[in-house]
Amino acid sequence: MKPKELLNRKIGTIPPSGIRKFFDLANAMEGVISLGVGEPDFDTPWHIREEAIYAIEKGRTFYSANAGLPQLRQEICRYLKRRFHLEYQWESQIIVTVGGSEAIDIALRALLDPGDEVIVLSPGYVAYEPCVRLAGGVPVIIELKEEDQFKLKKEQLRQALSEKTKAILINFPGNPTGGVMTREDYAEIVPLIRDAGIAVLTDEIYAELTYSGQHCSIAEFEEIHDQVMLISGFSKAWSMTGWRLGYIAAHPDLITAMNKIHQYAIMCAPTISQVAGMEAMAHGDSDVQMMKESFERRRNFIVNGLNRIGLTCPMPQGAFYVFPSIRHTGLSSDEFCEQLLAKEKVAVVPGSAFGISGEGFVRISYAYSIEEIKAALQRIEHFLKEL
Repeated sequence: MKPKELLNRKIGTIPPSGIRKFFDLANAMEGVISLGVGEPDFDTPWHIREEAIYAIEKGRTFYSANAGLPQLRQEICRYLKRRFHLEYQWESQIIVTVGGSEAIDIALRALLDPGDEVIVLSPGYVAYEPCVRLAGGVPVIIELKEEDQFKLKKEQLRQALSEKTKAILINFPGNPTGGVMTREDYAEIVPLIRDAGIAVLTDEIYAELTYSGQHCSIAEFEEIHDQVMLISGFSKAWSMTGWRLGYIAAHPDLITAMNKIHQYAIMCAPTISQVAGMEAMAHGDSDVQMMKESFERRRNFIVNGLNRIGLTCPMPQGAFYVFPSIRHTGLSSDEFCEQLLAKEKVAVVPGSAFGISGEGFVRISYAYSIEEIKAALQRIEHFLKEL
């Protein structure tokens, strides 16, 4: 038997990440301006790095408890209460994970039996649908609409629900659209979720990057609080992508089940990263605010620039992505990105990488300097004129 024939059949149905495809192409070329990867260009703040260095010097290099250092779980609970008015018990309702990505994976594996349906929003982060399939679930896609500001609407959810629905996976502020849901928006759909009795996986990794008003978590709604699995992490708010540190907060019964998978697959998140995370949450609010203000300036600059050069781009209310329409060019999302990279050496990501509803758009990250964004806009303008 050939090695390829030994593989799980599901693997063959899952495409490589569309984000990484263009990231790798850009890295293989000289002089490329890459606005493709969702990674802040700030160094992790020094006081956070310093705490990790001290941890190494003090020999804090051993395993932690499976669910994470007690001190970090306590800090996460204090943070969630201080920033978002959410109450969790550190002993029974928190698992520290290897990034938010692991949290999504163990949540789905803990929930799903083969054939269970999970409602997934499109356009949405590239990992959601594959993770559902790998856990044995069946993705049911809701196509978010540009005219609705990429919000989830009540009637869309009603139509997607079925007897087989086990969960819904949401992400606000959203990647790739920058869309947000307000308290009033959530109030429309919460009764449907309550009555259906389904789990809600809410990925709130961009919660701190909400530009208009205060971030609202669907976990704040008491009537469905026990159904909600809140996933977040340190990558975006504190510029800690390489530390691979996240967490999940949920009802104790759900946490117990997820911790079984976590302890056998991972053991625990890196101890040194956990120590850094404690410092970030305890003393990093000013760092978050500084980066948020910088991202907001960059957002305003790139949105104005894209609209000026002819790419219709609404103002996103969260995260650090814009999602302009490229339909008028006559090119598919893939064609637009491939030609822009080849001709002008600017890397962005095709909207189709984020699901069927992303076709006709491209995702551009503004987690880069104003100088890089300005140079990229000049190249994109030249590309559009040549078209």
